[in-house]
Formats: sequence, structure tokens, C-alpha cells
Amino acid sequence: MIHTPPDLTLTIALIAGSGVAAQWLAWRLRWPSIVLMMGAGLLLGPVFALVSGAPLLDPEASFGSYLRPMIALAVGVILFEGGITLNFRELRGVSKPVWRLVLLGVPLNGILATLALHYVAGLALDLSAMIGALLTVTGPTVVLPLLRQAKLPPRIASVLKWEGIVNDPIGALAAVFVFEAVRQTALGQDWAGAAGALAFGAVIGAGLGIAFGFGLSRAFRRGWVPEQMKAPLVLASVLVCFSSAEALAHETGLVAVTVFGLVVANSRLASIEEMRRFKEGIASILVASVFVVLAAGLTPSALAELNWRHAAFVVVLILLARPLGIFLATLNSGLNLRETAFVGLIGPRGVVAAATAGHLAAELVEAGREDAAILAPLVFATVFASVVGCGFAVTPLARLFGLSQSGPERLLIVGANPWSLGLAGVLKKIEVPHTVADTSWRRLRAARLDGHDIYYGEVLSEAAEWRLEPSRFSALIAASANDAYNALVCIDYAPELGRSRVYQLSAHEGPDEGERGEDDPRSIAFTARGRTLIRRGRGYDGLARDWWRGWRFRTTRLTEEYPLSRYLEDLDENADLVLARQPNGTLVLLGPGREPPDAPGTVIVSFAPPRDGQPESGEPAGPARQ
Repeated sequence: MIHTPPDLTLTIALIAGSGVAAQWLAWRLRWPSIVLMMGAGLLLGPVFALVSGAPLLDPEASFGSYLRPMIALAVGVILFEGGITLNFRELRGVSKPVWRLVLLGVPLNGILATLALHYVAGLALDLSAMIGALLTVTGPTVVLPLLRQAKLPPRIASVLKWEGIVNDPIGALAAVFVFEAVRQTALGQDWAGAAGALAFGAVIGAGLGIAFGFGLSRAFRRGWVPEQMKAPLVLASVLVCFSSAEALAHETGLVAVTVFGLVVANSRLASIEEMRRFKEGIASILVASVFVVLAAGLTPSALAELNWRHAAFVVVLILLARPLGIFLATLNSGLNLRETAFVGLIGPRGVVAAATAGHLAAELVEAGREDAAILAPLVFATVFASVVGCGFAVTPLARLFGLSQSGPERLLIVGANPWSLGLAGVLKKIEVPHTVADTSWRRLRAARLDGHDIYYGEVLSEAAEWRLEPSRFSALIAASANDAYNALVCIDYAPELGRSRVYQLSAHEGPDEGERGEDDPRSIAFTARGRTLIRRGRGYDGLARDWWRGWRFRTTRLTEEYPLSRYLEDLDENADLVLARQPNGTLVLLGPGREPPDAPGTVIVSFAPPRDGQPESGEPAGPARQ
């Protein structure tokens, strides 16, 4: 029996545990996760080494010759996950600025970054071209959290989002092509031989990626693979594709898996979303592990090699090169000067840039390019500075340019009916941004006439991904008359908003149905539906019946003199608490088992029966009522 050494076991646990803990802490603090993952690696590696004389985590010593193949496989999975997010059909609905950023922005930013690396940072021109191509990548993993943080207008949010999604695989592919040319010349090939090797590798990698993509898609469409095996088979196929490409032509694996992901993403597979979610889960663990390992592998001596020229390059790239490239790419695209300046300044480099740079730099050093040793710390410094800078500057910049949609969180209400439109009316009066969505233009008529923001169309469609912009919303209420449809909407939006932020009406009626409805074997399983909104458990029929009986939404503002305890004492015993808006604009949806916040200034919305002398929603009701 082979026993794994305890120190290696602890090392693996430390890498995975610290990486996932950094991601969780970033979610709690609403910080960019990449910053904390890199910080965890730096603390465990070079920082600990400076303090105690030896690093707590030394990947090179722990894994030896196995380290680079492990990182290469992890980077391959990460690039496949980036490729599988790019569906070319979705680009038909994006705006003209996005096309400009793809067709013109990528080469312009790559050229400007290359010039900055060569003339400011002092790198060789070939290394500058490789890293310049890589630093065009922003990436959705770092852009999407910023969009939620800044509450940007839909057009600007769409531009930044799609730039990251499209440029992610394109920038990585360009960097891999340049890297292969640099590696071939470092091994003694002339430029003609390097170009031939590059073309051969590109053909091998692209051919394998296309073959694996079409083969997997055909197997799924023909029903040759059971549902429970699809996601594991995709992961295994990525590893086999990467390894096969590497065996045929060195360093073509990254090209192969990226093309593999692009083919799968555009194959119209019914199970593509499940695969994406599975891959996102795997990729999140790998991303965390790769970042911790690469950051921990940076020695104090390597970090000490960074000098003022490298710092100047970072400043030039963020404040000059990217804004200039964006300005030139988006001329006459429909963006005004303020929007162009904002997009140019918000360009956080992400997972693909750092992970790929660390892997490629190690390969070049092994091939004899000693000057490539500076690439990993330089790219890490650029990623760290851009993410931290954009993370803290995105909201002030949006306000400075007049692009911030400040105020409370936005709510998406799916289903237009008297009850949901009554709720929308109250939200409008207490100044909570919201959108009412429905597939019926007739049902949306009242919402249009009342001035509510509406979405006419199917929220489950691909078109809703770019037109509705789910990232704008903090929570969702599915309030249609069809309980199964409500459950489907909640399940579809849960990965975007979080399961704790998607709510639907109960499927059952009765005084105690809020507790037993989720456990009723005849109803939709609680794992396949959103959280229950109305704590008394009444569904659409009961709420509609109460609405026509005269029940209405009412709002109450808590104060120092009128705290939550008094409000609950005064509340009608039959009333339902629906949601609360806290003073900072945060929305709290009050499902079963959730108590309202008690901070003064909190506005609580209830759905209550009529009572003599009690005003309707929006009418004055004493010092504590709105």
C-alpha cells in the first residue's frame, strides 16, 4: 500500500482550504476574490518566509517535478470554462461598442500594452508581445462583481460584461500563440522554423479541440451519455484533450481546450447550463488553488526584482494605454465621452491573465529564457493593482461621470397580475427600483401606464441574458399563476443572484401551509424551487382572492419612537410581511423564519386585510406610517 506523506497531504489541504476560504471571505466582504486569493498565497509563501525564514507553503519543494503539469492541467480546465461561456449567437444582440471592443479593442490594447512593456518596463519585444496579448483579458469573474457593486446603466454594464466574456478566450489564445513562437526561438529555431512550428501546433490544437467538441456534442444529442455522466465526462474529456494535444505538439493543449470549449458552447446542447455550472464549481476550486500556488511560489528575491520601471508600467497600462485603446476602438460607436472614459478606466485583469502568465513564464525559463522570470511577479502585480484599483474606484468613478444608478437594490418581479402590480406600486412609492417582466403585452399594460420599468419577453430566453441584464438585480420574486414556471425561473436565476435571493409564491393554501408545503411529497421539491415569499404559505389563488376582497399593501417606517416590537404588536394578526427596505437601500425579503430588521429608518411592506380607519398603501398613517 502506498502512503501519501503527511506533509504533502497537509499542503494540498492548505492550498484548497486557504483558496476557498479567501473566496468566501471575499464574498462576505464584497471584495474582489482574486485579491484575497493572491493575498493568501503571498502570506503563506514569501511573507511567511520573510518573517520566519521559511515559507509555510512551498509548492516547488512539496510537488517537485509534478507541480508544472498539475498547474498546466488546472489552467487548461480554466481556459475551457472560459471558452464554454462564449456563445456566438448571443453576440448578435449585443451593441455596436462591444463589436468595436472585440474587433478593434483587442489588437489596439495588445499593441499599446506591448509598447508599454518594451519601452517602460524594459522587457524584450517578444516577451512584451506575449504578455501584452495576455493583458488585454479582463474576464467576467472580476468584471461581474464590479457591475453589481457600482449599479451601472444597462448599456455600460453590457459593454463591460461582454468585453470580458469575449476577450477572455481570445486574449489567452493570442498569448499562447506568441508564447509558442518565443519558446521555439529560445530553443534555437529561426523565425521561419518558429512560424512553421506555431502553425503546426495551432492546427493540431484547433483540430483536436474541434474534434472533441463535435464528438462530445454528437454523443450528447444522440443520447449516448446518461445525464448523470455528462458533467464528469466533460471534465475527463478536457483532461484527455489537453494531454493528447500536448503529446502531439508541445504547448498546444491550451489552444485545444479553448477551442473545445468554444465548440461546445455553440453546439446548442440542452444540458449546456448544467455543464457550465458544474464546470464553474470545478473551475472555482482550481482557480483558488492555482492562485494560491502561484502566489506562494513567488520568492522574496523574485518580488525584489520588481523596480520603479515595472511600477511605472502598471500605472501607464491602467491610466494611459487601456483608456487610449478604448477611445480609439469606440470612436463613433454610440458611446459618449463620459462612457468611453469610464469603460477605459475600468479594466481589471483577471484569472486567465495571472494563471496563464505563471504557467508560461515557468516554461520559458526552463527553455532558457532567464529574462522571463520577471513575467510572473510583473503580471501578478498588474492584476493586483488593476483589481484593487478598479474595485475601489468603480463606484466613485461612476458617480463622477454621472453613470451610477445610486439608491436601493433593484428587484425583478416575474408575472404581471393585480397582486404583483400592487406590490410594484408600493415599491415605486418607497423608491425601490424594480422591473416587472411578463410574456403578455396585455398583462403589462397597467404597469406601462403606471410608469413601471417593464420587460416584455421570456425571462428564461437567451435574449434576456443581454437585454434584461440579470446582474442589475439583487433579488427576484416569481409571482406568476403557474407554480411550476415560478420554480423554473427561480432555479434558472439562482446561480446569478444566489439561492437565498430568489423567491416565489407558495404552491399551497391554508393557515399552516407555509411549513408543510415544502415537505408535501405531492408538490415541487424544495430543492427545485425558490424560497417561499409569503410566510403564511398562501399561493397565487389565495393572494388573488384576498386582493379582490380588499387586502392591500401597506408600508411602515420604523423610528426610535416606533420600533419593531411595537409595530409587530400593532400588526393585524392576519397580515403578511413581504419585504423590508433598510436605510442603506438593502432589500430583505421576509419569507418564513425571517424576522424584519429593526434599525430605525427601515421601511416594512405588509399585505394586510382592510380595517376600519386604516388607510390604503401610500396614504399617511400617523408618525410611523407612510
